Amino acid sequence: MSDKKTGPTRPLRSARWFRKDDLPGFVHRSTLAAAGWSREDLMTRPVVGILNTWSDINPCNLNLRALAEEVRTGILEAGGIPFEVPLMSISENIIKPTSFPFRNLLAMEAEECIRAYPFDAVVLLGGCDKTQPGLLMGAASAGVPLIFLGSGPATPRSATGGDLANATGVWRLVDQLRAGKVSEGDFAAFERCVMGTVGHCAEMGTASSMATICEALGVSLPGSSLIPAVDRRRNLYAREVGRRSVRMAAKGSPRPNEILDARAFDNAITLLCAVGGSTNVIIHLLALAGRVGVPLTLDRFDEIGRRVPLIANVQPAGEHLTERLMTAGGVPALLKTLKPFLHLDARTVDGCTIGEIIETAEVIDADVIRPLDNPVRSGETLVVVRGNLAPDGAVMKACAADPKLFRHRGRAVVFEDVQTIADRIDDPELDIDENSVLILRNAGPVGAAMPEWGMLPLPCHLLARGVRDMLRISDARMSGTAYGAAVLHVSPEAAVGGPLALVRDGDIIELDVPARRLELCVAPEELERRRQAWQPPAPKHTRGYRNLYNQHVEQAHRGCDFDFLRGANEETLPEGLFDGWVGGW
Repeated sequence: MSDKKTGPTRPLRSARWFRKDDLPGFVHRSTLAAAGWSREDLMTRPVVGILNTWSDINPCNLNLRALAEEVRTGILEAGGIPFEVPLMSISENIIKPTSFPFRNLLAMEAEECIRAYPFDAVVLLGGCDKTQPGLLMGAASAGVPLIFLGSGPATPRSATGGDLANATGVWRLVDQLRAGKVSEGDFAAFERCVMGTVGHCAEMGTASSMATICEALGVSLPGSSLIPAVDRRRNLYAREVGRRSVRMAAKGSPRPNEILDARAFDNAITLLCAVGGSTNVIIHLLALAGRVGVPLTLDRFDEIGRRVPLIANVQPAGEHLTERLMTAGGVPALLKTLKPFLHLDARTVDGCTIGEIIETAEVIDADVIRPLDNPVRSGETLVVVRGNLAPDGAVMKACAADPKLFRHRGRAVVFEDVQTIADRIDDPELDIDENSVLILRNAGPVGAAMPEWGMLPLPCHLLARGVRDMLRISDARMSGTAYGAAVLHVSPEAAVGGPLALVRDGDIIELDVPARRLELCVAPEELERRRQAWQPPAPKHTRGYRNLYNQHVEQAHRGCDFDFLRGANEETLPEGLFDGWVGGW
């Protein structure tokens, strides 16, 4: 039996648990009788796992409990058996010291959960920044058919109306507060309305960027990513996701590596550039590609970025929130506009190709989704720079920076960590002006688990003078909601002896974005003397997961995944040798 869009039907994984008339089969079936499933159910119906990252402490994902019920209904309607499994919920704004290392932990949890349980397919429910890539990485490694559904963006509104009450607005208001141009009362009023509903960031921050490119990757249903979290249409999509997952489970296809190929990643990068998406997505795509054996590098991001214009007029690079992008036609309309740059034959979980999906798409608002010859702004959105300060590359969200800083030469002002910035940045004795280059180091994947510190604050006295951007360089990440001339993910990082560790106050730094060059203007022999004198920082973590993380995390240009988790994985159930063994009885 075969299907022209999904290929030949494969044997069910769950059959190895349930469709055997032996002691293990008896134990597996009788165990689930308490959950309401009969012998006949388990012997005849496909099993779908609903991997849910819902949590009370994660408002971005707070509606996932309701969406899981809709997914469950869809699975039942299509004749499948749903099992919901709670996984770690990573709350970007709450978890300390930073959310980033827990992406890999969630990925490991998702992979092992899928591998150990009798799932024929999985529905991935995520929303906040790291839950989305963590789920995708783990499920891709496990190898069973997957389909992703996000929580959807929030719908914030400012006290005076408009689209100012969002995460991008926070950064601007904080600068105004530090410059003495906004009262604390106004700031408090802003705080009361900035997170008015459940859902993830409502601008093109990391969560919205990840959700959006999931459609281009082919792992989400077309049109599903930008519907607001509070919109009932998201519930309808959730039910359809459940139905679709059963069809995938029954056929055992398409598997992740049949969708997540080089064409899918090219399409995702193309869309990422077109929407002015978060630089964090670069790291997540590199890590995901590593899981499925696609040889993706930073150079590919720069190659695609040179030809794809910014056509989505959404914050932080544009004017609107993602809800306007949805009403303008959503991701299908964006992809239709980007047709000349796409691999139209790339497959999707919908059973159609990208080319088939965009046939019926339509741009409703040409101000929000611009034509290719009338972009939101000229120039590239994302760029990759290299040089003696970043031998393995660094990234910059050029569409969110002041173009005057694209060619810049200035004196370095070095900060060893974020606490040093907090203590020193407003010190009137600090020798700093608008031409200085702010350097933050020891904030990379090993140094500090790569927090979002890359948008370094500007000194108060410069803010008061009207300075709104300066060149900032770090081995940290930056929030997708942030803006400014920030060169990020410098690789290799300072904590492992990268050139960033050798910079001293007063050194001249030169950035040339058109030439893709980042240079520390210090003689090679002097740099070698500094290298010989450099000592690695003492380990901060000697136990538990963080110790494991520091020992095995890769550098930013490889996606910061664990070195032992890279590579395609064809075996979904390595425990198969023990099918006849039963534990617990």
